[in-house]
Amino acid sequence: MITADQALEGRAAILDAAGRHPYARHSLWRGDEPRGWRLDDAVVWLLPPGQGAAGGALGGVGPAVDLFAELVAAGEVRPGQWLHLPRLAAAELAGRLATSRIDDWDFRWTAAPPPVQTGEERVVRLTGADHPALAELIEEAFPTTTSRPGDPRVVDWYGIRDGERLVACGADRSRGDLGFLSGLTVAPAARGRGLGAALTAGMARALSARYDHVALGVYTHNVGAARLYRRLGFRDSLARSSVHLA
Repeated sequence: MITADQALEGRAAILDAAGRHPYARHSLWRGDEPRGWRLDDAVVWLLPPGQGAAGGALGGVGPAVDLFAELVAAGEVRPGQWLHLPRLAAAELAGRLATSRIDDWDFRWTAAPPPVQTGEERVVRLTGADHPALAELIEEAFPTTTSRPGDPRVVDWYGIRDGERLVACGADRSRGDLGFLSGLTVAPAARGRGLGAALTAGMARALSARYDHVALGVYTHNVGAARLYRRLGFRDSLARSSVHLA
């Protein structure tokens, strides 16, 4: 049973308990007051609505799963919601959390602007007038992403045009204490021209002017993207598993 002495009251207390890790600084948005708990070497938090996940955790996966199992039993977390956990194996959830899907990915970050890339000067900030073209490009090139026009987590959109056509785009989802890139994609017909590198570098450089760290996420199966991000300086990495509760 979760006890009062395990509770962490508010964002500042959770950040301190997590050692102000870049992942916690990203996940815990400025102005929000999440609830948190600590058990052994795990720090767990529940997020306010609107962030796309019910909660997250750092540290030991066993204690984190135990805490979330209690929160599910108490009705604090419900089926159909997502939890972002330390990397785990499905067997570690057996009998404790019922899930319908597990996505493995890496949270990567850098404290330095990336090397300048050819074509980076073509990266521009987009406006509301670009949203139809954004939606069309995302549906064609990256239909599984959750970063789309209208997503309340997105601060700004950036893109690259080829003439009048939008051929690459990415979302600035910097709601926490560091810059965060999401939904980076290039039109299938425009791939192989270095546009992904130009887009990532241009966005990261823009955010580096405002934040001391810039981060992004990459699925473990996307080997090409992971190689690109590492080349651009995103070498620090934290293994994550996103769990969809059944």
